[in-house]
Amino acid sequence: MKDKKKRGTVSRLLDFAGNRRGLTYVGCVLSAVAMAVNMVPYVCIWLAVRDLVAVAPNWAQARPIAGYGWAAFGFAVGGIVVYFCALMCTHLAAFRTATNIRKRCIAHLSKAPLGYFDTHASGLLRRRIDGAAAQTETLLAHNLADITGTAAMFVTLLVLLLVFDWRMGLACLMAAVISIGALFVMMGGKNAQLMAQYYDALDHVSKAGTEYVRGIPVVKVFQQTVYSFRAFKEAIDAYSERASHYQGVVCKKPQAVNLTVTEGAFMLLVPVALVIAPGALAAGDFADFVTNFAFYAVFSAVLSTALAKIMFAAGGLTQAEDALRRVEEVLSAPTLSVTNDPKVPADNSVLFEDVSFAYEGSDVAALDGVSFCVPVGATVALVGPSGGGKTTAASLVPRFWDVSGGTLRVGGVDVREIDPHVLMDRVAFVFQNTRLFSASILENVRAARPDATREEVLEALHDAQCDDILEKLPDGIDTMIGSEGTYLSGGEQQRIALARAILKDAPIVVLDEATAFADPENEALIQRAFARLLQGRTVIMIAHRLSTVVNADRIVVLDRGRVVEQGTHAELAAADGLYARMWADYQTAVEWKIGKQVA
Repeated sequence: MKDKKKRGTVSRLLDFAGNRRGLTYVGCVLSAVAMAVNMVPYVCIWLAVRDLVAVAPNWAQARPIAGYGWAAFGFAVGGIVVYFCALMCTHLAAFRTATNIRKRCIAHLSKAPLGYFDTHASGLLRRRIDGAAAQTETLLAHNLADITGTAAMFVTLLVLLLVFDWRMGLACLMAAVISIGALFVMMGGKNAQLMAQYYDALDHVSKAGTEYVRGIPVVKVFQQTVYSFRAFKEAIDAYSERASHYQGVVCKKPQAVNLTVTEGAFMLLVPVALVIAPGALAAGDFADFVTNFAFYAVFSAVLSTALAKIMFAAGGLTQAEDALRRVEEVLSAPTLSVTNDPKVPADNSVLFEDVSFAYEGSDVAALDGVSFCVPVGATVALVGPSGGGKTTAASLVPRFWDVSGGTLRVGGVDVREIDPHVLMDRVAFVFQNTRLFSASILENVRAARPDATREEVLEALHDAQCDDILEKLPDGIDTMIGSEGTYLSGGEQQRIALARAILKDAPIVVLDEATAFADPENEALIQRAFARLLQGRTVIMIAHRLSTVVNADRIVVLDRGRVVEQGTHAELAAADGLYARMWADYQTAVEWKIGKQVA
């Protein structure tokens, strides 16, 4: 990453351009040629004015000036055509670059562990990828060509401005010096960091906004206000503060100076002209003085346009630098290692051997020296207080994360030595937070096995106790779910997810409190579906309702990332340890009833 930062923004961006990298250079060269060609009509105008002033007021004696007009027209049209070709080249390269950025980011994220997406909101990732790619288009398609074209224009202007009258030329260039100084004050030095902070604040607004939209049902149910979403409000306030400070404080005075100088560059010629005029009149060169003054007056407007292009191009370069930084953050996301010599598990057992794990940025280990075994066909339940490491341990089996220490084996093979596709085919998982796609029920279930037939999907839905769901829906299995479709209850969604797991037919199943949000009726149906799903499989079950794990073959009690107890329900209930206390608390909670105190 350090080597990349030493390279320029444009060079790093063009790494994504592929075989269209050369089009960017061609477009920049053509843009420079176009800008130089566009200067010729002004010279033609000056020649026409010179000939007219020389014979004034006897205009008829002037040599024919139509040739100047046609030459100016020809060069103007030629400049437009060349500039159009330049933009065609830069746009083709920009579109390919933006496309490749999106493809490379998505390809990289497809190799990231699934746990990465739990800690990085989808709204944030979408903005970083899609928004950043769009910002790079502006730089490569327009700004880069404008920068090189404007540079060529300035070289041409420098020659022209100093050839006819160097004093008026310096007056015009003074406007450019002041404008560039104002731009540097706005975008250079310490203020360059403000733009990065501005876009970071915008990222946080996007992330918090996504979370807020998802939480709107909670707000409406409990009649809360927007201020209950403190993170969203703080993100908006931070963004507003950054934007107001940058635009209203940092840029206010420099931008006022910049606009005044560029739009009023002609005014800088007036005092110089007043100084030069008496000498020109005395020397009999007043006609040449008038011609030169007219020439520089016209070019002051061209200078204003050129400086405006520099300002927008500089802004585009700053935005592209920030966009590239965010793209590189995505590309630096951790990826799952893939062994060159994959091994095939001997069976479907799961073994934790002194496993340790810590989340990125955390100083406290989520798991510390965890060891337990799940034999083939056995059901092992993970229980314990919240934050004890149950979900973390289960997520390591399908490699949502890789262990920080120790070894996790499936069928006697370290999961890191198994081909990721083979491992995922062996593991099915159902979480308490079910996610269904905005697609038909058929496609949602078929996501587990894309080559499954319609009949196989229907059979999986039947085994998952979903017959009542299909009967009440207008299009049955073809009913659309989600956006502009039918919305299912939490328990119904859970049963659809179970059908997906049944269809996958994986020998290892991970259940993370799959009945947490189900009502009694749905919970009963889900328990029936479990009987079909778990039959003959190796099961790791995370449960808060201890009644669901009483019949487990083994119960592992986790507390603060460590295994504190192991055994059957009967053994642990009689051991007077953490599990016994949890069981007693659970029994008390079950027996609790709403009552009325009698006076």
